[in-house]
Amino acid sequence: MTTIELRGVSRWYGNVVAVNDVTMSIGPGVTGLLGPNGAGKTTLLHMIAGFLMPSRGEITVAGHSTWRNPGMFRQVGVVPARDSVYAFLTGAEFVLVSARLHGLPDPDGAARRAIDLLGMGHAQDRKISAYSKGMRQRIKVAAALVHDPEVVLLDEPFNGMDPRQRLHMMNLLHAQGDQGRVIVFSSHILEEVERLSGIIQVIVGGRLAASGDFRAIRRLMTNRPHVFLVRSSDDRALAAALIGRPAVSAVELTERGLQVRASDYGTFTRELARISRDHGVRLTQVLPADESLESVFTYLLAS
Repeated sequence: MTTIELRGVSRWYGNVVAVNDVTMSIGPGVTGLLGPNGAGKTTLLHMIAGFLMPSRGEITVAGHSTWRNPGMFRQVGVVPARDSVYAFLTGAEFVLVSARLHGLPDPDGAARRAIDLLGMGHAQDRKISAYSKGMRQRIKVAAALVHDPEVVLLDEPFNGMDPRQRLHMMNLLHAQGDQGRVIVFSSHILEEVERLSGIIQVIVGGRLAASGDFRAIRRLMTNRPHVFLVRSSDDRALAAALIGRPAVSAVELTERGLQVRASDYGTFTRELARISRDHGVRLTQVLPADESLESVFTYLLAS
C-alpha cells in the first residue's frame, strides 16, 4: 500500500517559518489539506512533490525520499496552483507532451484516455491560450493523470471552475481515491474539503492543528460545547426535563425545535433517549448543529 510519510518536517525562508514540525501519514483515498491562505499548504505540497527540500525532517512516498528523486514522478502526478501550461499548445498537445516525457509505450492512447477522463475532448484541439481558467485546470489534471500515477497532489484544484466542472472534478477524485490511489488536495474553502475528503489535515500557521475525520475531531474538542437541534412531540416538556442535567449547559426553545448546548457529547447522546422516554416525549430528530467542517475550522483558529 502506497503511503506518504512526513516526520518532523519544517521549512523556513530566512526568519520566516512556513511549515513547523509537521508529522503525518497519508494513505489511499482522498485527503484534504485545509487552512487559510498563507497557512503553509502549498509549501507542504511542494515538499511532498520533491520541489522543495525540507529544512528539517524527512518526507517519503512509498518508502522513498522525495527530495532529489526524479524517479518518484513515475508514480506521482502533480497539479500546481499556478497556470503551469504552455499556452501556445493545444490541450491535446500539452497532455501528449506529458505522456511522452513519462516514456509511456502508447503516449497517444494515454493522452486520449486522460483527456476523455476529464471531459475535455471537445476542446482538445483548441490552444490553451483560449481556455477559461476552469478548462486550464482540467487540462492540467489530465496531464497529471496521463501516466496513471498512484499518488496525485493537487494545489487548489477547483480555482476558476464553474459548479458543473467542480462537481465533475469532485466525482473524478472520489473515483480515483476509491480505486486505491492516494489523492491529496489543498483548499482554503471549507465546502470543497467537506464534500470531497473523508480525512482532513488542518494546517494553521504552518503547524498541523488537527488530523482525521472532521466529525471525530469535533467530538474530541471537549473544551468546546456541542450544539444539537432536537425536535420532539413536546419540546417544552423535554426542555424542562433537560434543564439542570450535568451534561447540558443550556437549552433554548426556537421555532425549529430545541437548541441544546451539551458539555459532554457522549453523556448527552446516551441520556437523551432515556430522559425523553421517562417523560413520555417522542424524539423525531436529533441533529448535531455544529459538526460542520466550518465549526471545526473556526474552533481551531480560535484555539
